[in-house]
Parts: sequence; C-alpha cells; structure tokens
Amino acid sequence: MAYRYRPHLGLLGTLYLVAGLFVAWNRGYLTSDLLRRIASALLAILLWVLVLAGADLHVHG
Repeated sequence: MAYRYRPHLGLLGTLYLVAGLFVAWNRGYLTSDLLRRIASALLAILLWVLVLAGADLHVHG
C-alpha cells in the first residue's frame, strides 16, 4: 500500500502563526475593519446562494 504524505502544522508551526498574527495586528497590518471584510467575504463565498437571493451578509461591528 502506498504511503500518502499528509503535512500537519504541529505545535511549533501553530506558535509561529500565532506570533505572526500578533505582530501583524500590533503593527497595524490587521485591523478590525479588515477582519470584518474578510469575514463578510468568506460568508458570501460559502453562502453564495443567499447572496443571490438578496441576503446581506456584511458583518457589522
């Protein structure tokens, strides 16, 4: 049986990403407005049928 490589993030990779998120937030690369816009975009992508039906999926805060 062939072995299929399945990459995983692991603890060190997770800590690296969390530190990167913190630094990006602290330096102004990530803002609450940007996060709201990303959340709205993801909702629109996942629930595109509702968007076509006229639903407003914008995240307001």
